[in-house]
Amino acid sequence: MNFPAKVLIAVVVAVPLLAAKTWYEERGMTPVAKAPSAAAGVADAHPDAGVAAAPAKPSGPLVFTPPQESELPDNAFGVLVREGRDIFVNTQKNAADYVGNGLNCTNCHLDQGRKAGSAPLWGAYGMYPAYRKKNNKVNTFAERMQGCFEFSMNGKAPASDSHVIKALSTYAYWLATTAPVGVDLPGRLYPVIPAPEKGYDLVKGKQIYADQCAICHGAEGQGQKSADTYVFPPLWGKDSYNWGAGMHRINTAAGFIKQNMPLGKGGSLTDAQAWDVAAYINSQERPQDPRLVDNSVEKTRKKYHEGDGVNLYGESVNGVILGQGIK
Repeated sequence: MNFPAKVLIAVVVAVPLLAAKTWYEERGMTPVAKAPSAAAGVADAHPDAGVAAAPAKPSGPLVFTPPQESELPDNAFGVLVREGRDIFVNTQKNAADYVGNGLNCTNCHLDQGRKAGSAPLWGAYGMYPAYRKKNNKVNTFAERMQGCFEFSMNGKAPASDSHVIKALSTYAYWLATTAPVGVDLPGRLYPVIPAPEKGYDLVKGKQIYADQCAICHGAEGQGQKSADTYVFPPLWGKDSYNWGAGMHRINTAAGFIKQNMPLGKGGSLTDAQAWDVAAYINSQERPQDPRLVDNSVEKTRKKYHEGDGVNLYGESVNGVILGQGIK
């Protein structure tokens, strides 16, 4: 039987919308319909995206609950999910060939990638494939994770068919079990924190860092080690995320800090304090952006950093141009 093209398009569009509606209604929520826009069908699972999608948004605060480990089957799938979790939690050890600093995936995506408001994996998986302004192309979920290794981990990307990517993808898929596809679930990103009316203050940020952050991350942002393994990640310097990572944006870091830091006391800082300390952390030198253009910080800023959130790459701070990189 042949159907008109308009009917087929309507069916394709309606099916995921009905699935999303069912998910919300089962939880006593009402999806809010949004008018189509130029951004329709364009999404990203992390704040270093360019253009965001315009999917239905919930009217209530209910957050998706991922499955528990006790629910895993006792078969090859369960084994691979656990391997993915182990890589995610201790990336330094379990994916050492691809990590170039002192971070693990779970340092930015807390509680093993489960925590709402900390870019959880269950909120990311169903939003790909998606266009990303960062590399100006449609990315698969595997390519998104490869980018994390290159930028946040300051390392090298595992091959898309590698065991590391396969295990991480399987872990993310399992965490997203029963989550609707293509739906902007509550808590899937870091929160957006309004910038201070008078701008951020690096001096205040330095004091907040000394009072609230240094006890875990070190007076010079060097992190803390136990038996040569970082137990608290470095926030700047050679073993931290590089200038291409999403967290180098002050606005992104402010959202993460406001929601999650100090550890165990998320929400205790004011919006202004979160911005001030995020700006202070990201006014420190760190590894170079691997996208460096013609060995020029100025050209790299112009191509990749201008208009990319609030960031200090290529800017002068205390008479020093940031972005020179550190090894």
